[in-house]
Amino acid sequence: MTIQELKDKNLIVFEAITGSKAYGTNLPTSDTDIRGIFILPETDIMGMNYTEQVNDQKNDIVYYEIKRFVQLLRSNNPTILELLFTPQDCILQQHPVLEELFANKMQFLTQKCRYSFGGYAVEQIKKARGLNKKIVKPMEEARKGLSDFCWIPYEQGSISLAEWLKIKGIEAKDCGLSDIDHAKNCYHLFVEKDRYKGITDKDDVQILLSEIAPAAAPEAVLYANIEGFQSYCKEYRQYWDWVEKRNDTRYNETLAHGKNYDGKNMMHCHRLLDMCVEIAEGQGIRVRRPNREQLLAIRRGDYDYDLLLAEAEEKITNLDALFAACALPADLSDDYLNALLIRIRQAFYRQTKA
Repeated sequence: MTIQELKDKNLIVFEAITGSKAYGTNLPTSDTDIRGIFILPETDIMGMNYTEQVNDQKNDIVYYEIKRFVQLLRSNNPTILELLFTPQDCILQQHPVLEELFANKMQFLTQKCRYSFGGYAVEQIKKARGLNKKIVKPMEEARKGLSDFCWIPYEQGSISLAEWLKIKGIEAKDCGLSDIDHAKNCYHLFVEKDRYKGITDKDDVQILLSEIAPAAAPEAVLYANIEGFQSYCKEYRQYWDWVEKRNDTRYNETLAHGKNYDGKNMMHCHRLLDMCVEIAEGQGIRVRRPNREQLLAIRRGDYDYDLLLAEAEEKITNLDALFAACALPADLSDDYLNALLIRIRQAFYRQTKA
Protein backbone atom coordinates (compact mmCIF):
# COMPACT_ATOMS: atom_id res chain seq x y z
CA MET A 1 0.00 0.00 0.00
CA THR A 2 1.34 3.43 -0.98
CA ILE A 3 0.27 6.97 -0.17
CA GLN A 4 -1.07 7.39 -3.68
CA GLU A 5 -3.11 4.19 -3.34
CA LEU A 6 -4.60 5.49 -0.09
CA LYS A 7 -5.70 8.62 -1.91
CA ASP A 8 -6.93 6.85 -5.03
CA LYS A 9 -9.07 4.48 -2.94
CA ASN A 10 -10.37 7.29 -0.68
CA LEU A 11 -9.14 5.51 2.45
CA ILE A 12 -7.76 8.58 4.25
CA VAL A 13 -10.15 9.81 6.95
CA PHE A 14 -7.94 12.40 8.63
CA GLU A 15 -5.01 14.50 7.46
CA ALA A 16 -3.25 17.41 9.13
CA ILE A 17 -0.12 19.54 9.07
CA THR A 18 1.92 18.69 12.15
CA GLY A 19 5.34 19.39 13.64
CA SER A 20 6.82 22.89 13.81
CA LYS A 21 4.12 24.44 11.61
CA ALA A 22 1.45 23.22 14.03
CA TYR A 23 3.49 24.27 17.10
CA GLY A 24 4.12 27.70 15.59
CA THR A 25 7.89 27.24 15.85
CA ASN A 26 8.58 26.78 12.15
CA LEU A 27 11.34 28.64 10.32
CA PRO A 28 11.52 29.51 6.60
CA THR A 29 13.63 26.37 6.13
CA SER A 30 11.20 24.05 7.98
CA ASP A 31 9.72 21.06 6.19
CA THR A 32 5.99 20.43 6.07
CA ASP A 33 5.14 17.37 8.16
CA ILE A 34 1.83 15.64 7.53
CA ARG A 35 0.21 12.95 9.67
CA GLY A 36 -3.08 11.23 9.14
CA ILE A 37 -5.39 8.23 9.61
CA PHE A 38 -6.67 5.75 7.05
CA ILE A 39 -9.07 2.83 7.19
CA LEU A 40 -8.35 -0.32 5.23
CA PRO A 41 -11.10 -2.06 3.23
CA GLU A 42 -12.87 -4.93 4.98
CA THR A 43 -11.20 -7.52 2.74
CA ASP A 44 -7.73 -6.32 3.82
CA ILE A 45 -8.75 -6.47 7.49
CA MET A 46 -10.11 -10.01 7.17
CA GLY A 47 -7.35 -11.26 4.88
CA MET A 48 -3.55 -11.19 4.84
CA ASN A 49 -3.08 -7.64 3.59
CA TYR A 50 -3.21 -5.66 6.82
CA THR A 51 -1.04 -2.52 6.67
CA GLU A 52 -0.60 -0.57 9.89
CA GLN A 53 1.34 2.43 8.55
CA VAL A 54 2.16 4.09 5.25
CA ASN A 55 4.83 6.76 4.89
CA ASP A 56 7.16 8.45 2.43
CA GLN A 57 10.90 7.81 2.40
CA LYS A 58 11.77 10.74 4.70
CA ASN A 59 8.87 10.10 7.11
CA ASP A 60 7.67 13.66 6.49
CA ILE A 61 4.29 12.15 5.57
CA VAL A 62 2.89 9.33 7.73
CA TYR A 63 -0.58 7.75 7.83
CA TYR A 64 -1.72 5.29 10.52
CA GLU A 65 -4.38 2.64 10.00
CA ILE A 66 -7.22 3.26 12.46
CA LYS A 67 -6.39 0.15 14.53
CA ARG A 68 -2.75 1.20 14.85
CA PHE A 69 -3.86 4.73 15.69
CA VAL A 70 -6.03 3.47 18.56
CA GLN A 71 -3.23 1.22 19.82
CA LEU A 72 -0.84 4.19 19.97
CA LEU A 73 -3.59 6.29 21.50
CA ARG A 74 -3.90 3.76 24.32
CA SER A 75 -0.20 4.24 25.15
CA ASN A 76 -0.63 8.05 25.08
CA ASN A 77 1.90 8.41 22.28
CA PRO A 78 2.62 12.17 22.02
CA THR A 79 2.44 12.31 18.21
CA ILE A 80 -0.94 10.57 18.20
CA LEU A 81 -2.43 12.68 20.99
CA GLU A 82 -1.24 15.86 19.28
CA LEU A 83 -3.21 14.79 16.20
CA LEU A 84 -6.41 14.76 18.26
CA PHE A 85 -5.71 18.33 19.43
CA THR A 86 -4.51 19.67 16.06
CA PRO A 87 -5.24 23.40 15.55
CA GLN A 88 -8.18 23.87 13.21
CA ASP A 89 -6.11 25.78 10.66
CA CYS A 90 -3.79 22.76 10.29
CA ILE A 91 -6.51 20.19 9.55
CA LEU A 92 -6.57 19.32 5.85
CA GLN A 93 -9.46 16.86 6.02
CA GLN A 94 -11.54 15.10 8.67
CA HIS A 95 -14.13 12.41 7.90
CA PRO A 96 -17.43 12.44 9.83
CA VAL A 97 -16.81 8.86 11.05
CA LEU A 98 -14.17 10.29 13.41
CA GLU A 99 -16.58 12.72 15.07
CA GLU A 100 -16.86 10.69 18.30
CA LEU A 101 -13.08 10.25 18.49
CA PHE A 102 -12.38 13.98 18.29
CA ALA A 103 -15.38 15.08 20.32
CA ASN A 104 -14.16 13.05 23.32
CA LYS A 105 -10.44 13.76 22.95
CA MET A 106 -9.96 14.88 26.58
CA GLN A 107 -10.90 11.45 27.90
CA PHE A 108 -7.96 9.84 26.10
CA LEU A 109 -5.44 11.62 28.37
CA THR A 110 -4.20 9.38 31.18
CA GLN A 111 -1.42 9.08 33.74
CA LYS A 112 0.70 7.51 30.99
CA CYS A 113 1.35 11.02 29.65
CA ARG A 114 3.81 11.44 32.54
CA TYR A 115 6.11 8.96 30.88
CA SER A 116 5.22 9.32 27.20
CA PHE A 117 5.72 13.11 27.09
CA GLY A 118 8.21 13.25 29.98
CA GLY A 119 10.20 10.27 28.75
CA TYR A 120 10.41 11.68 25.25
CA ALA A 121 11.71 14.95 26.72
CA VAL A 122 14.44 13.05 28.58
CA GLU A 123 15.50 11.52 25.24
CA GLN A 124 15.84 15.03 23.79
CA ILE A 125 18.11 15.96 26.73
CA LYS A 126 20.27 12.92 26.03
CA LYS A 127 20.54 13.91 22.37
CA ALA A 128 21.47 17.47 23.28
CA ARG A 129 24.10 16.23 25.74
CA GLY A 130 25.47 13.83 23.16
CA LEU A 131 25.83 16.60 20.61
CA ASN A 132 27.46 18.84 23.22
CA LYS A 133 30.09 16.18 23.81
CA LYS A 134 30.69 15.73 20.07
CA ILE A 135 31.13 19.45 19.45
CA VAL A 136 33.24 20.23 22.51
CA LYS A 137 35.40 17.14 22.07
CA PRO A 138 35.56 16.19 18.38
CA MET A 139 37.50 13.07 17.43
CA GLU A 140 40.47 13.07 15.08
CA GLU A 141 39.82 11.44 11.74
CA ALA A 142 42.87 9.20 12.08
CA ARG A 143 41.91 6.29 14.33
CA LYS A 144 44.20 5.49 17.23
CA GLY A 145 45.57 1.97 17.51
CA LEU A 146 45.87 -0.44 20.40
CA SER A 147 49.55 0.48 20.68
CA ASP A 148 48.43 3.98 21.71
CA PHE A 149 46.82 2.37 24.76
CA CYS A 150 49.96 0.49 25.84
CA TRP A 151 52.08 1.58 28.80
CA ILE A 152 55.45 0.64 30.29
CA PRO A 153 56.40 1.01 34.02
CA TYR A 154 59.22 3.56 34.12
CA GLU A 155 61.11 4.91 37.13
CA GLN A 156 58.35 5.56 39.72
CA GLY A 157 55.50 5.84 37.20
CA SER A 158 54.71 4.78 33.66
CA ILE A 159 55.17 6.13 30.14
CA SER A 160 53.53 5.35 26.83
CA LEU A 161 54.89 2.54 24.70
CA ALA A 162 55.81 5.04 21.98
CA GLU A 163 57.80 7.16 24.43
CA TRP A 164 59.58 4.11 25.87
CA LEU A 165 60.57 2.86 22.40
CA LYS A 166 61.95 6.30 21.56
CA ILE A 167 63.97 6.50 24.77
CA LYS A 168 65.41 3.01 24.20
CA GLY A 169 65.96 3.50 20.46
CA ILE A 170 63.95 0.34 19.73
CA GLU A 171 61.52 -0.38 16.88
CA ALA A 172 58.22 -2.07 17.67
CA LYS A 173 58.79 -4.72 14.99
CA ASP A 174 61.80 -6.01 16.94
CA CYS A 175 59.75 -6.61 20.07
CA GLY A 176 58.02 -9.79 21.24
CA LEU A 177 55.44 -10.34 23.96
CA SER A 178 54.55 -13.22 26.23
CA ASP A 179 51.73 -13.57 28.78
CA ILE A 180 52.31 -13.03 32.49
CA ASP A 181 50.41 -15.46 34.71
CA HIS A 182 47.72 -13.92 36.94
CA ALA A 183 48.27 -10.45 35.46
CA LYS A 184 45.43 -9.50 33.10
CA ASN A 185 46.53 -7.58 30.00
CA CYS A 186 50.15 -7.52 31.22
CA TYR A 187 52.98 -8.94 29.10
CA HIS A 188 56.74 -9.47 29.30
CA LEU A 189 58.38 -7.51 26.50
CA PHE A 190 61.47 -8.92 24.80
CA VAL A 191 63.73 -7.29 22.22
CA GLU A 192 65.78 -8.97 19.49
CA LYS A 193 66.11 -7.76 15.91
CA ASP A 194 64.28 -9.78 13.21
CA ARG A 195 63.18 -12.50 15.67
CA TYR A 196 59.74 -11.58 17.03
CA LYS A 197 56.27 -10.77 15.63
CA GLY A 198 56.06 -7.25 16.98
CA ILE A 199 53.61 -5.86 19.54
CA THR A 200 50.31 -5.56 17.64
CA ASP A 201 48.91 -6.87 14.36
CA LYS A 202 49.04 -4.90 11.09
CA ASP A 203 45.73 -3.15 11.86
CA ASP A 204 46.97 -2.25 15.37
CA VAL A 205 43.87 -3.70 17.03
CA GLN A 206 45.16 -6.92 18.60
CA ILE A 207 48.12 -7.94 20.79
CA LEU A 208 50.57 -10.38 19.19
CA LEU A 209 52.34 -13.07 21.21
CA SER A 210 55.73 -14.38 20.07
CA GLU A 211 57.53 -17.63 20.74
CA ILE A 212 60.11 -16.79 23.39
CA ALA A 213 63.21 -18.80 24.21
CA PRO A 214 63.20 -20.07 27.86
CA ALA A 215 66.48 -18.33 28.64
CA ALA A 216 65.47 -14.95 27.18
CA ALA A 217 65.31 -12.05 29.64
CA PRO A 218 62.51 -9.48 29.30
CA GLU A 219 63.40 -5.83 28.74
CA ALA A 220 60.22 -4.51 30.34
CA VAL A 221 56.61 -5.21 31.31
CA LEU A 222 53.89 -3.88 29.01
CA TYR A 223 50.32 -3.13 30.09
CA ALA A 224 47.69 -2.98 27.33
CA ASN A 225 44.53 -1.04 28.25
CA ILE A 226 42.36 -3.22 26.02
CA GLU A 227 39.06 -2.13 27.61
CA GLY A 228 40.02 1.51 27.14
CA PHE A 229 40.85 0.86 23.49
CA GLN A 230 37.53 -0.93 22.90
CA SER A 231 35.63 1.96 24.49
CA TYR A 232 37.53 4.42 22.31
CA CYS A 233 36.73 2.41 19.15
CA LYS A 234 33.02 2.46 20.01
CA GLU A 235 33.06 6.23 20.50
CA TYR A 236 35.09 6.64 17.31
CA ARG A 237 32.53 4.67 15.25
CA GLN A 238 29.62 6.55 16.80
CA TYR A 239 31.24 9.94 16.23
CA TRP A 240 32.07 9.42 12.55
CA ASP A 241 28.71 7.75 11.91
CA TRP A 242 27.12 10.89 13.37
CA VAL A 243 29.33 13.11 11.17
CA GLU A 244 28.21 11.17 8.10
CA LYS A 245 24.50 11.29 8.93
CA ARG A 246 24.16 14.61 10.75
CA ASN A 247 21.85 17.35 9.53
CA ASP A 248 24.39 19.95 8.42
CA THR A 249 21.88 22.81 8.60
CA ARG A 250 21.16 22.10 12.27
CA TYR A 251 24.84 21.47 12.97
CA ASN A 252 25.83 24.81 11.44
CA GLU A 253 23.08 26.51 13.48
CA THR A 254 24.67 25.01 16.59
CA LEU A 255 28.12 26.23 15.62
CA ALA A 256 26.73 29.67 14.80
CA HIS A 257 25.13 30.28 18.19
CA GLY A 258 28.25 28.98 19.93
CA LYS A 259 26.47 27.35 22.88
CA ASN A 260 27.48 23.81 21.87
CA TYR A 261 24.04 22.22 22.07
CA ASP A 262 21.46 21.24 19.48
CA GLY A 263 18.92 24.03 19.83
CA LYS A 264 16.16 22.06 18.15
CA ASN A 265 16.54 19.15 20.59
CA MET A 266 16.48 21.47 23.59
CA MET A 267 13.49 23.37 22.19
CA HIS A 268 11.52 20.13 21.81
CA CYS A 269 12.59 19.03 25.28
CA HIS A 270 11.09 22.12 26.91
CA ARG A 271 8.03 22.04 24.66
CA LEU A 272 7.27 18.46 25.67
CA LEU A 273 7.81 19.14 29.36
CA ASP A 274 5.58 22.23 29.24
CA MET A 275 2.86 20.21 27.49
CA CYS A 276 3.22 17.46 30.09
CA VAL A 277 2.69 19.99 32.89
CA GLU A 278 -0.36 21.41 31.12
CA ILE A 279 -1.87 17.93 30.75
CA ALA A 280 -1.46 17.30 34.49
CA GLU A 281 -3.07 20.67 35.22
CA GLY A 282 -6.16 19.75 33.16
CA GLN A 283 -5.47 22.06 30.22
CA GLY A 284 -5.42 19.28 27.64
CA ILE A 285 -2.86 19.49 24.86
CA ARG A 286 -2.06 22.92 23.48
CA VAL A 287 -0.33 22.08 20.21
CA ARG A 288 0.05 25.72 19.13
CA ARG A 289 2.55 26.87 21.70
CA PRO A 290 1.80 30.09 23.60
CA ASN A 291 5.52 30.53 24.41
CA ARG A 292 6.61 30.39 20.78
CA GLU A 293 9.17 33.19 21.13
CA GLN A 294 10.84 31.55 24.12
CA LEU A 295 11.08 28.23 22.29
CA LEU A 296 12.59 29.89 19.23
CA ALA A 297 15.07 31.67 21.50
CA ILE A 298 16.13 28.28 22.87
CA ARG A 299 16.62 27.04 19.33
CA ARG A 300 18.72 30.11 18.46
CA GLY A 301 20.99 29.45 21.43
CA ASP A 302 20.00 32.54 23.41
CA TYR A 303 20.08 30.56 26.67
CA ASP A 304 22.99 28.98 28.51
CA TYR A 305 23.20 25.22 28.05
CA ASP A 306 23.57 24.40 31.76
CA LEU A 307 20.63 26.66 32.63
CA LEU A 308 18.39 24.90 30.12
CA LEU A 309 19.38 21.51 31.49
CA ALA A 310 18.77 22.62 35.09
CA GLU A 311 15.33 24.01 34.23
CA ALA A 312 14.39 20.87 32.31
CA GLU A 313 15.48 18.60 35.15
CA GLU A 314 13.50 20.70 37.63
CA LYS A 315 10.38 20.31 35.49
CA ILE A 316 10.94 16.55 35.29
CA THR A 317 11.30 16.35 39.08
CA ASN A 318 7.99 18.21 39.56
CA LEU A 319 6.04 15.94 37.20
CA ASP A 320 5.59 13.13 39.74
CA ALA A 321 3.84 15.45 42.21
CA LEU A 322 1.68 17.04 39.52
CA PHE A 323 0.44 13.72 38.17
CA ALA A 324 -0.10 12.29 41.66
CA ALA A 325 -2.41 15.19 42.42
CA CYS A 326 -4.33 15.26 39.13
CA ALA A 327 -7.58 13.45 38.32
CA LEU A 328 -6.40 11.69 35.16
CA PRO A 329 -7.24 7.96 35.00
CA ALA A 330 -4.44 5.41 35.14
CA ASP A 331 -5.35 3.87 31.80
CA LEU A 332 -7.97 3.66 29.06
CA SER A 333 -10.63 0.97 28.99
CA ASP A 334 -9.88 -1.77 26.46
CA ASP A 335 -13.61 -2.47 26.16
CA TYR A 336 -14.34 1.15 25.28
CA LEU A 337 -11.48 1.39 22.77
CA ASN A 338 -12.51 -1.87 21.14
CA ALA A 339 -16.15 -0.77 20.86
CA LEU A 340 -15.06 2.66 19.52
CA LEU A 341 -12.87 1.06 16.87
CA ILE A 342 -15.73 -1.20 15.75
CA ARG A 343 -18.16 1.73 15.55
CA ILE A 344 -15.72 3.75 13.43
CA ARG A 345 -15.08 0.87 11.05
CA GLN A 346 -18.78 0.00 10.70
CA ALA A 347 -19.70 3.61 9.98
CA PHE A 348 -16.95 3.90 7.37
CA TYR A 349 -17.86 0.64 5.64
CA ARG A 350 -21.56 1.56 5.55
CA GLN A 351 -20.73 4.84 3.82
CA THR A 352 -18.37 3.24 1.30
CA LYS A 353 -21.08 0.70 0.34
CA ALA A 354 -23.81 3.30 0.02
